[in-house]
Amino acid sequence: MGDEFYLSLAIDKAWDCQLLTYPNPAVGAVVLDENGQILSVANHQMAGLPHAELNATKQALEAKDSRLKELFATAKNTNDLYNLIIKNHQNLLKNSTYYVTLEPCAHYGRTPPCASLLLAMGAKRVVIGSRDYGEHAKGGAEFLAQNGVEIKLDVCKARCDELLEPFLRWQSGNFTFFKIALTQNGVATGGVISNLASRTHTHHLRALAELMVVGGATVCTDRPTLDARLISGRAPDILIYSSKTEFDLQIPLFNIPNRKVEISNSIESAFKKSFVMIEGGENFLKNLDSRVDWILIYRSNEFKSMRGISLDFRLKIMHKTTLGDGELLWCKRLDLGINA
Repeated sequence: MGDEFYLSLAIDKAWDCQLLTYPNPAVGAVVLDENGQILSVANHQMAGLPHAELNATKQALEAKDSRLKELFATAKNTNDLYNLIIKNHQNLLKNSTYYVTLEPCAHYGRTPPCASLLLAMGAKRVVIGSRDYGEHAKGGAEFLAQNGVEIKLDVCKARCDELLEPFLRWQSGNFTFFKIALTQNGVATGGVISNLASRTHTHHLRALAELMVVGGATVCTDRPTLDARLISGRAPDILIYSSKTEFDLQIPLFNIPNRKVEISNSIESAFKKSFVMIEGGENFLKNLDSRVDWILIYRSNEFKSMRGISLDFRLKIMHKTTLGDGELLWCKRLDLGINA
């Protein structure tokens, strides 16, 4: 197996938590032992939790010595885990190879640098997909190389850069995506379509989004709540995109405590937020602002005897994530000038 194969495992793992890591990037990591056996495949799961390299190191050490699992479980936070690993690694990962989708950080944040962790583990080789050009985090590859670690850069670079796109847009100002649920034959109406796993994933995204945009027709027809109750999460503020200015205030979305609801015939204000989620159907998607080029399609495993949506779009499927008996398609529009 070559470097591209192992880094692809890290990429796939990172996609499992894409957007859920806001405001951090989605990152995956794989660790091989000195004989080339896979010890761990891990990711960064949520802001405030361990980075992918730390999770992968923890799992790799546990694979080498199962007794460490109980010890590492005593960690109260990410910093505790880092220190437990440094004190108890027993050189079990000496001459290991790490595959990471993003260059290991070289800065002190909530934990010491991931680059220092890999060096302490005795890594012989580190294979990196995307380089980190952030002023506060860059330099991990250079640090490792200066300390005798073999570095290989830009493996699966295009795929890793694509994975980083939401993070880079958050940093520069705004990332807005469109979410829609469809049956296998493209039907978007007729009651609940997505399964529980898909709805739970949606609620995780709602809890993180600064703003959620929904069409006025959807509000009137579905009378939704648009909260994150499945995970007991924070309900996002709402922008109702409509030329209509008055709605039935008994619709549940209007009765969520501490929620701001704006009604406007323009979504321009959405682009002033860093992380925005749009939920809608066929008509909204047909008239989607060209600045919104990421589309998340929750596709169920059922067929319905109704008309499927009709769109004149060219989409690139960047990744497929299994969600219960359905799947999530991470898509990007190719019919726009910026992506042609």
